[in-house]
Amino acid sequence: MLGFCTSPVFIQHDTGPHHPERPDRIRAIFKAVRDSGLVVSPNSLDDFGLPFGLRPLGLPPLVELTPQPAEERWLLSVHPQQLVDYVRHVSLLNGVLDQSDTPCEPRSFATALLAVGAGLRCCDAVMSGEVRRAFAAIRPPGHHAEPARSMGFCLFNNIAIAARYLQQVHGIGKIAIVDFDVHHGNGTQAVFESDPTVLFISLHQDPRTCYPGSGYVFETGIGAGEGTTLNIPFDPGAGDTEYLAAIRSRVIAALDVFLPEVLLISAGFDAHRDDPLAQIQLSEDAFEEMTRELAGVADRHCRGRIISMLEGGYNLRALGRSVVRHLVGLM
Repeated sequence: MLGFCTSPVFIQHDTGPHHPERPDRIRAIFKAVRDSGLVVSPNSLDDFGLPFGLRPLGLPPLVELTPQPAEERWLLSVHPQQLVDYVRHVSLLNGVLDQSDTPCEPRSFATALLAVGAGLRCCDAVMSGEVRRAFAAIRPPGHHAEPARSMGFCLFNNIAIAARYLQQVHGIGKIAIVDFDVHHGNGTQAVFESDPTVLFISLHQDPRTCYPGSGYVFETGIGAGEGTTLNIPFDPGAGDTEYLAAIRSRVIAALDVFLPEVLLISAGFDAHRDDPLAQIQLSEDAFEEMTRELAGVADRHCRGRIISMLEGGYNLRALGRSVVRHLVGLM
């Protein structure tokens, strides 16, 4: 069974009519998943009129998981108290984090707690056997948030907090995180680059051409974590062939050597060819096929256990359709 966790109670979170973090992200995903017949509960969100051209897939419905806001102590497993207090303060002031690209409003801090909580709910559901894998459709995203710095639309690092939660609450030793967002997961790398218990793999557009300007091949970890960071940058214009080749020849090989107990996925869909924020040319087919390949690794090494969390994706139609294909790959 596949769990699906989202946070409609805080869908009102908004950062302005032209900002990429408008709540339309979650509305689009929810509608696409409903159109595909993967969610059958009553619609708890406002009507969203964008057509996705999707029909019911005839697959079993997802197990819908209800999130609760995370306790702040779990933020502190990755971030210092000073950052937590700062994000709360800036949110109350309708301020901006990280110069100009991460604006907040009074509900932003609560929304971020719920996003983290959705990820932790997925962890508990997978580890208890309630579901075999789970996907958290959450905003704000997290993979750019460094330990002491919120940036890139990200307030707190959802997936890094989930990894620490798995280790501290569920006793997991080795965790792998695969990030296929088009932008390098600089924050996740910063959290784990000296930690040999977490393998971080990021597939992203060449940092010379894309935000945040990190994720070069030579960044392989530091100290005890040397060798447990793998960055795979792609030239602008790369597409399905290049990504699938890298997944099959490099990502799976690294995972087979590392032998993780749980696999986490930072699932960004802004590498889609229709996305406006970068120049990678992936199709929806590629997202499903990459997910199937990763699911195969999880079946071999992780008892099938995968927790996937939404990162980027800024063309609403491409985002909704790609998430559906990702879910099919997980199933």
